[in-house]
Amino acid sequence: MSTSREIISLQLGILQVGQAGNQAGERFWKTVIGEHGLDNSGAYIGKNDLELARIGVYFREVGEKMRYVPRSIQIDLENGVTDRVKSGPIGGMFAPDTFITGVSGAGNNWAKGFYTEGAELIDTILEEVGKQAEATDCLQGFQILQSLGGGTGAGLGTLLLSKLREEYPDRVLATFSILPSPKVSETTVEPYNFLLSTHQLLESSDLTTCIDNEALYDINARLGNKTPQFDDLNYLIAKVMCGVSTSLRFPGQLNGNLRKLATNLIPFPRLHFLLPSHAPIYNAQTKNYQRSSTTDLVAQLFDRKNLLCACDPRYGRYLTAATMFRGDISSREAETAIYDLQQKNREHFVEWIPDNVSMTMVTSPSIGDLKSGTCLSNTTSMQDLFKRSLDYFHLMYKRKAFLHWYTGEGMDEMEFSEAESNTQDLIAEYQQYQEALAGEDEVEYEEEATEDQ
Repeated sequence: MSTSREIISLQLGILQVGQAGNQAGERFWKTVIGEHGLDNSGAYIGKNDLELARIGVYFREVGEKMRYVPRSIQIDLENGVTDRVKSGPIGGMFAPDTFITGVSGAGNNWAKGFYTEGAELIDTILEEVGKQAEATDCLQGFQILQSLGGGTGAGLGTLLLSKLREEYPDRVLATFSILPSPKVSETTVEPYNFLLSTHQLLESSDLTTCIDNEALYDINARLGNKTPQFDDLNYLIAKVMCGVSTSLRFPGQLNGNLRKLATNLIPFPRLHFLLPSHAPIYNAQTKNYQRSSTTDLVAQLFDRKNLLCACDPRYGRYLTAATMFRGDISSREAETAIYDLQQKNREHFVEWIPDNVSMTMVTSPSIGDLKSGTCLSNTTSMQDLFKRSLDYFHLMYKRKAFLHWYTGEGMDEMEFSEAESNTQDLIAEYQQYQEALAGEDEVEYEEEATEDQ
């Protein structure tokens, strides 16, 4: 087995829809073990050497019978969901001490997760993180799966991020963050929790892949599933997470790692909120009737219908994008398809970052697809997500509604104003780069020089 650059995965259960962090995390691990030829106990039953080539990225080998244990920690401020994961089909694969839970929960309160209930648990979490980090040879970074609408995923999740930034300043911190959506909401204070989390993510995260329930429900509705279960939503999240990590987990052409991904996607440090898409997405009954050319695959990756976040890139401009292809796909065909798409949609790509769509190729196909692709885009249209939540934030904050629940946990009201201001600055930055034109600085410089003469 070749040397792997390891990633430690942390699932943060939350009190929002379906305890999203741990449930989505469980679906992710079910998919990953299938792709690496493991059974539910972590024993290897596959027949392809590629399955083991970089299995060390997400797993560590234990015992004498080639059994693999996830580099993962399951965290929640109540034990309901983690207990279900533990007693579920893949529960025996996780080490018992990687389940870290509280008792009382966060009650959808960001301040409880960040300042009180979560703060009591943080030392135990960091101790377990330290143990897992010591068991790696070359730690790439950390992957955190959280929701930003509840109390645990948002509050404790961002507290953990800030602590990891202090403890591991040279490691990549990547998050898969489930955003609140007004059309699919069960929590009144989601706008507060989201903006307070954004305030922290701007400082602590290197890559934040944004997913929202509204887009997941829309995709299922188009597939004919009008009443999707949480497993249906988590299936799509797992598809994207596996697609993003493909080039880390399998050898291939034009390969990459977390650091390279961040370098190619993030032109400005604060603009690290990414828009994910996946292709193909289809109803199982229509699988045999789908077109599967490389050109179709690329078109679907940049199609709004395949986005996992309710955002429309047509109203912004792409700063950068990273495409990851799996299966029997020609790199030349993929390059040509991407180039042609950019030429046809020039107005949607900034011209002052040349070659701003990167590409990785892996021959190992995903389960159920001969060819597939995943894309992470850095687009200025992401500002719409923050504008939407900021509007809802304003409606409540100007009346000081629900603030007592937060200040009662020892939180300073000034933090709300700081989070609001920081989000407004972020929106302004997106707008600035959306309107920026190639050669703009040179023109300004020439005008200044003329005035000086």
